[in-house]
Amino acid sequence: MEGPAGGTGAEPRSERVQAFARGLAVIRCFDAEHPELGLADVARRTGMARAAARRFLLTLLDLGYVSTDGHTFRLTPRVLDLGYSYLSSLSLPELAQPHLERLSAQVRESCSVSVLDGGDIVYVARVATRRIMAATITVGTRFPAHATSMGRVLLAALEPAEAAARLRDARPRALTQRTLHEPEALLAELVRVRDQGFALVDRELEDGVRSLAVPLHRRGAVVAAVNVSVPASRFSTAQMRRDLLPRLRTCARAVEDDLTRG
Repeated sequence: MEGPAGGTGAEPRSERVQAFARGLAVIRCFDAEHPELGLADVARRTGMARAAARRFLLTLLDLGYVSTDGHTFRLTPRVLDLGYSYLSSLSLPELAQPHLERLSAQVRESCSVSVLDGGDIVYVARVATRRIMAATITVGTRFPAHATSMGRVLLAALEPAEAAARLRDARPRALTQRTLHEPEALLAELVRVRDQGFALVDRELEDGVRSLAVPLHRRGAVVAAVNVSVPASRFSTAQMRRDLLPRLRTCARAVEDDLTRG
């Protein structure tokens, strides 16, 4: 009797299970100590031949579960589709939430955590104090990374070639009159964000809204970003740097401490 894929008996099913297991082995060979791996590294860590490891990596690349700069590979947040394994391994939303609540109570503004998925950010934790944007923001909301403070922090953490590729694929556009969307200008801004360790976006995602973000690290790798969003009428950019940035960085360190212990 033929099976669903046209095979016979238990043998084809065994082959399919083995292929699935080997695909998971490729995903699992990436970890906090090895967030980026070359083809030879993946083959060695999984015990596969290079040709087999290459086939699995290209399949995962086509499906969006890994990204590459042409030399090394790394997981993307799309691994969330596989039962939220990406965030579960970090316990990020659960660990970040109490720290976001504390920060929001201190500054009386909305605070969020997001991860990067392609050319977008995806919100994974949030505390809202007021509605300052036309869009309702909840866990799972997406925005173009180029026009957000968290997106710029996350893009700045990538290798320059990968950041450039993501921006090219996303085709950035102006969302307000102030949106930085020209590729060269965006790449220059990412260098500045990387050097200073934070991003401040001034009315680029939506008129009347400013946001400030810093990266969240786990064992040296940037895994997410945390931000504070404010009405432009309430805080100037200078006030944000002076009054909000130190508290935002304190919040980030507290989340990072929990991630390290988790």
